[in-house]
Amino acid sequence: MKQTRYVNVYKDKDGKFFYQVFVGRDEKGKSHFKKGRKDSNGKPFTSARMAHNEAIKVKNDALESSGRVLYRMTYKTFMNRKFIPKYKGDVEESTFNSHERIWNILIKQFGDKVLNKIDIMDCESFRTWLLTDSGYTNGYSSMIYIAFRQSLDYAVLLGILDSNVSKRTKAIPKGKAIVKYWTKSDFEKAISQICMDSYYERFSFMMIWLYFMTGVRVSEGLALTWDDVDLRNNKLNVYHNLFMKNKKDYEIHSYTKTSSGKRKLSLDDDTVEFLKKWKKDQAKHGVKKFVISYDDTPMVRSTVNRIVKRYAELANVPEIDVKGLRHSHVSYLINEFNADVLTVSRRLGHSSPDITLKYYSHLWNRNDDGLAKMMTGNIKFDFSDTTKISFNGNQAVSSKSAQ
Repeated sequence: MKQTRYVNVYKDKDGKFFYQVFVGRDEKGKSHFKKGRKDSNGKPFTSARMAHNEAIKVKNDALESSGRVLYRMTYKTFMNRKFIPKYKGDVEESTFNSHERIWNILIKQFGDKVLNKIDIMDCESFRTWLLTDSGYTNGYSSMIYIAFRQSLDYAVLLGILDSNVSKRTKAIPKGKAIVKYWTKSDFEKAISQICMDSYYERFSFMMIWLYFMTGVRVSEGLALTWDDVDLRNNKLNVYHNLFMKNKKDYEIHSYTKTSSGKRKLSLDDDTVEFLKKWKKDQAKHGVKKFVISYDDTPMVRSTVNRIVKRYAELANVPEIDVKGLRHSHVSYLINEFNADVLTVSRRLGHSSPDITLKYYSHLWNRNDDGLAKMMTGNIKFDFSDTTKISFNGNQAVSSKSAQ
């Protein structure tokens, strides 16, 4: 082993380079070293300088992990060792999983940047890229930038940063999300494409019908069991939420998205009759637990979406996903029955009517045409045959010529 001109870098008898660095002592005071012959990409070192650069990274990683040089921590190290573990502990597993792609985007953008070296120009350049060249929608770009700001907020909380420089840039507006939905006519056309001779198509009908007629959230519907259905009193208990990785790995949580999400819905007689028939149909096929199922395991969300889109295409109506059926339910309640916002809010399980208005206020605007028709001729009166006032103004137009 021969020492090179670089600290901690050596050359073996075969002329190959490697590094050996001191990375700290354990609780008993024993020294620990790390040795390597390849870089982080698995490539053997072809020069002493390459080994030296890798040795520096290894040394810094070891120090950063011990919290001894937080001021030199890279954004990637901070995310992997501080923010992401903290976020995972704060949110539901499904929420965490949905953000994994966002963490990858942020780490790719800022990974090797030392945390306290991220400046306003870096933030502004990232914001511009999201809005122009990223190819993401405004809504998704907004989510990414919000997550970036949250990560720096946490760095401030931990004392790693003095301030969150990203707060000096503008937020990214989400933009107006256009949610496709079915009108009553669209719904009728779609379910008219279903052949009830097939068990699978009967399942498809029951699934589409139930989502349209109740407006439950996707995961709430997938979690429904027959214990939640009161066919005698026409009630549906929406008390659970489904978290699912696959058909064999899932959890039914005894809570909904919000505290107001737990609710008891009234069912119309048509829905109750369809459910009674479907329950008997399922029993013939050995299905006893889940309402929206043909094999007694929860349905995968992507499968449900494919079913909805299949019948939309067959009926030549707007192509929506199962979430669009919730929007369709709101449209149906407002346009067919002029339902008030409080009733709709409670049925959807929103925490307040303000949330309902935020997402669905445009649907109530459709009632304006009907109101205008009802207003026509509603005011009854006759003009006076003679004037009852004395006008002495200096206008050029006299009361006589104005008649």
